[in-house]
This record gives sequence, C-alpha cells and structure tokens, in this order.
Amino acid sequence: MKKFVLSAALAVMMSTAAHAETIGVSMALFDDNFLTVLRNGMSDYAKTLDGVELQIEDAQNDVSKQQSQIQNFIAAGVTAIIVNPVDTDATAAMSKIAADAGIALVYVNREPVNVDTLPEKQAFVASNEQESGTLQTQEICKMLGGKGKAVVMMGELSNQAARMRTKDIHDVLATDQCKGIEIVEEQTANWSRTQGSDLLTNWLSAGLEFDAVISNNDEMAIGAIQALKAAGRSMDSVVIGGIDATQDALAAMAAGDLDVTVFQNAAGQGKGSVDAALKLAKGEAVDKKVYIPFELVTKENLDKYQAKN
Repeated sequence: MKKFVLSAALAVMMSTAAHAETIGVSMALFDDNFLTVLRNGMSDYAKTLDGVELQIEDAQNDVSKQQSQIQNFIAAGVTAIIVNPVDTDATAAMSKIAADAGIALVYVNREPVNVDTLPEKQAFVASNEQESGTLQTQEICKMLGGKGKAVVMMGELSNQAARMRTKDIHDVLATDQCKGIEIVEEQTANWSRTQGSDLLTNWLSAGLEFDAVISNNDEMAIGAIQALKAAGRSMDSVVIGGIDATQDALAAMAAGDLDVTVFQNAAGQGKGSVDAALKLAKGEAVDKKVYIPFELVTKENLDKYQAKN
C-alpha cells in the first residue's frame, strides 16, 4: 500500500513538472517606474495561468549581465525567455544565443536592432514608437499655436525608443503647422528624473529661453517640472510634455504641472509578451511585431487614464 501511495505521489509530481512552464525574464532595470508597471503586468497575468511561473531577473542596465542571465535561463531549461533589452543595439547576439539553443525568445517594450531579421521562435511586443513622439509633439504644437522655442530631453541614446521618439519630434516640427517652433537645445537625461532636473537647471542657469519642454519620457519631464519650480518659474509659462502616463505623471497632470503625456499600456505589453512566449514555445504562429496602440493623454481626458492606473 505504501509503495502504491509513493508511486502515485511521484507520478503526480512528475506530471506537474512536465506541465509546468517557466519563463525566464530579464528586465533592463528594476528601478524604473514604467518598467515596474511592465514587470508587474507580466507577474499578475502569469498568476492567472495554470502551471506558468516567471523567473524575473534585474540586469541593472548592464548588457553583459543581461547576456549572462539569458545563458543561465537556457542552462536551467526554461520554456521561453522574455527580454527587456538594456541596449537595443546588442540584441542580435542575444537572439543568436537563444536560437542556437532552440529556446523561444520575446523582446518586450524596447525594439531590438534586429527586429526585421528575428530568427524563428522570436518576436517583439511593444507599442509603435512612431506614434508616441508624434502624438506628444502634435499636441504641444497645438498648445503653442505652432510658434515658440522648445528644449528636448532625450532618453538613453543606446535605446531605439529614445532615437525614434526624438525623430518623431523633429518630423512633426518640420510640418507646415509646426515649423514655427524652434528647438533651442537637445540633450540626453537618460530617462532619469534626477538627470532631467539637473539638465533643466543647467539650461536655466545658462539663461536659455524656451516655451516648451518635450521629453522622451515622463520621468525626465517630472525632473524638469521640479527644476522649474525650484527656479520659481510659473508653470503656466511653459508647456511640459512626457510619454508613458505613469502614476506620477498623471498626478503631476492633475496638479496642473504636466500638460501632455502618452499612455503606453505597460501591463498590456507585459501580458502580450507572456502570451507570445508561451505560443512560440509551443510552436504556434505569432506575428514578429505585436503592437499595442499609444493614446494621447491631456487634462481633458485625464480621468479615463487615472482609472486605468
């Protein structure tokens, strides 16, 4: 009888192990508001799925560490891998490592440099960055009446999203409706609130005059707001725009400080990346690029997005 019970228990354990699916997740950085929402979106969704577990690691903005994490996931025999890249120019090597091991890999949020040549069993889930900077800058142009001076805060230059969002800004300001707006300064603040504040403080100290701050993300925009307030500048005298619609950004908008942001569905991207990883691991067809739309957020429709967050 004891042998039968032990055998039955072992059979159940083996069956559970056989059906358990583990997804290794390498995040570029845990200490980032938007990426935290993305990570939580993955975790919350995985909890609703039977037999799916996530092993989430922090790459701490280190490309070498991220590559090692991918290799460790493969050695551990994970079902699939999700990567939020530290450096989008370094993804070709990561794709090769996963492809050589026959492990499904999904890039999330940050577009890999090799997105158009991804191997089999690999995909990219995010939002189309051409929409983000375009929606943001068109609204800022409208608020300025197509005339004025603007400063641009860029994200990390190694990141495709920063490059694309900045290109969007230039493209919009080159149109007939917005060509009266001049970019008087453009520098990186590396997605950081602290660096955004420092950069804006430097511009103010240099006597730079501007009517708008166009930031590649909300964190740098919030840093700019902090610097403007510290300098005693009226928030009514400048238009501030960010991207991501984080909780802090929506709070800044409700306070009357932030004028424009763009909702990027971080939780939706997290869910989409888990779904794509599981399908690819099973050999099911998945689009190479899975896009979740951006949405413009202003004070007029703020309530809708506060409810989402």
